[in-house]
Amino acid sequence: MKRTLAALVLMLAVFTGSFAQMEQHITWKFSTKNIEDGKVEIICEANIDEGWHVYSSELPENTAVPTGIEFEETTGFTVIEGIIEEPKPTAHFDETFGAELKWFEKKATFKKVIQLTQEGSVTIKGYIESMICNDETCMPPEMVDFELTVNTSSPATTEVSETQSTDETEEDESYWGIFLLAFGGGLAALLTPCVFPMIPMTVSFFTKTSATKAAGIRNGISYGLSIIAIYVILGVAVSAIFGASALNALSTNVWFNIFFFLLLVVFAASFFGAFEIVMPSSWVNFTTKNEDKGGFLGIFFMAFTLALVSFSCTGPIVGALLVKAATGGYMGPIVGMLGFSSALALPFAFFAAFPGYLNSLPKSGGWLNSVKVILGFLELAFAFKFLSIADMTMGWHILEREVFIAIWIAIFGAMGFYLLGKIRLPHDSPMEYTPVSRFLLGLLVLSFTIYMIPGLWGAPVNLISGFPPPKNYAESPFGVGDQTPVQGIVSADNHGGMPEGMHYGPQGIPAFKDYDLALAYSKKVNKPLLLDFTGLGCTNCRKMEDKVWSNEKIKGMLANDYILVSLYVDDRKKLEEAYISDITGKKIRTVGQKWAEFQMARYQQQGQPYYVIIDENEKTLNSPTAYDPDTKKYSNWLQDGLEKYKNR
Repeated sequence: MKRTLAALVLMLAVFTGSFAQMEQHITWKFSTKNIEDGKVEIICEANIDEGWHVYSSELPENTAVPTGIEFEETTGFTVIEGIIEEPKPTAHFDETFGAELKWFEKKATFKKVIQLTQEGSVTIKGYIESMICNDETCMPPEMVDFELTVNTSSPATTEVSETQSTDETEEDESYWGIFLLAFGGGLAALLTPCVFPMIPMTVSFFTKTSATKAAGIRNGISYGLSIIAIYVILGVAVSAIFGASALNALSTNVWFNIFFFLLLVVFAASFFGAFEIVMPSSWVNFTTKNEDKGGFLGIFFMAFTLALVSFSCTGPIVGALLVKAATGGYMGPIVGMLGFSSALALPFAFFAAFPGYLNSLPKSGGWLNSVKVILGFLELAFAFKFLSIADMTMGWHILEREVFIAIWIAIFGAMGFYLLGKIRLPHDSPMEYTPVSRFLLGLLVLSFTIYMIPGLWGAPVNLISGFPPPKNYAESPFGVGDQTPVQGIVSADNHGGMPEGMHYGPQGIPAFKDYDLALAYSKKVNKPLLLDFTGLGCTNCRKMEDKVWSNEKIKGMLANDYILVSLYVDDRKKLEEAYISDITGKKIRTVGQKWAEFQMARYQQQGQPYYVIIDENEKTLNSPTAYDPDTKKYSNWLQDGLEKYKNR
């Protein structure tokens, strides 16, 4: 009776327009295109509202829901295995999931190829599953059905123009980030013993061998432009060899990440003084001989000689930058090398124009090798980020959160002691005393090291958020000893154990995943029920759990004063039997769709997170709330719900 009444109320709400706020934010257009040998492209075009985005078909595991194309019947055709074809997405690192997510804004086209197996007219039935989000919320994953007919006897094709990601602003911001990072790497390379001493030597050569001051300035600028040209050519070569599609796959490919890890470890060992990475002597001899040609060509070969000779110092930095820049697609390495070479070339051009400032440069000495060693520590630390991505993708659980943080504590602790002069490496000069600047930097690094130590016991360590694996990828997700706030929630008739259907949820708070079981238990123990409409791939849901539910007062209220039920709207577990929704007319196939429809039917809301407090009669006790990281406001909201439950 209650369900029938709810359905009638909902139908009335539809006709009176109360669902106006539940916009779809994305519309789909489906078509086909015949290609060679009986193959047909299934084309799904998306138009996305401003401010929203739909995810790529390729995402790291245990993050958001990727876009996928599924077929319900395969009569008359077979599905060709392989990835979905899509335009180039924009990549964004998500600190909550500790992974890089790719998505599209405004427009996107997804394609899947099938092979026809019979002549005549073939009907293709299926659906596309997608999930859209904005900066504040995510909609439940939606499965949009399509039914297309292909006539194999006709050579005609349905022409469809491919839509590409047109978010030029996002792309520009990404390239600026790569450029600035690479520029910083170039500045760091200047302070290495392979490059820094070359500045006064090269500039002095130009000023002494040039007939006029103007000629010296011109030669210095030509030298700087030659450096830029050499490294940009390197970036073009990397992009041309690998191609855009391969470069886009670098950030999530397991074996590439393992290779990058090993590469950075080798580079770090080189900076520590274990060996030197040098170019073949024949290359250096060739460029040195060609320096005598004079003019711009001779200057270019001088710059080339610098690039080869200084490779033992610049190579590890360039390699690390190319790894990072490669995730920016085809232009990434080119932009990266432009930034790096610009910083490297700047002092040569500047001091050639103003040679009087050469006297202000600090003298070469042991401090240059110290810069190399510090860069080695940093490269070693960043190397484990690549290994962590591979470990999480494969689910090996070798480099879980505690292990990662322990390694970083060891690396930065060693860096701190090195700066204080307690550790010496092969190429270090004897040091009678510790300079004040080095002493202060050592204290800063050791302070950072001590800050990370509580992370071993489950502390958030927000300063390195995004580098270690997320909290759920840990030996002890609830802290050392698996301490969970379960006092007061166990039932006496269950001999101190949890009731059926209850489990440890976010922050170790006991929770249900089934509404009916949770409602029955809340009636039994006389506690209000907190509905948590959430999603496995919901970033803001994780932020609420990490920043708000972690508060001891809130955690205690959720564990002891409420019965929590987390309803995951993107749970892709198939229902035993699919059904057609009386509300939307769409087919409900998964558990997540069931809870999404439940949220929409009861509360006319689609976004997550969404929190509702109800009593045993399913009456809403106060105004529901959504994403708001204000801990005090959320605590007051919970307290208000408790008071209204007691006074009902």
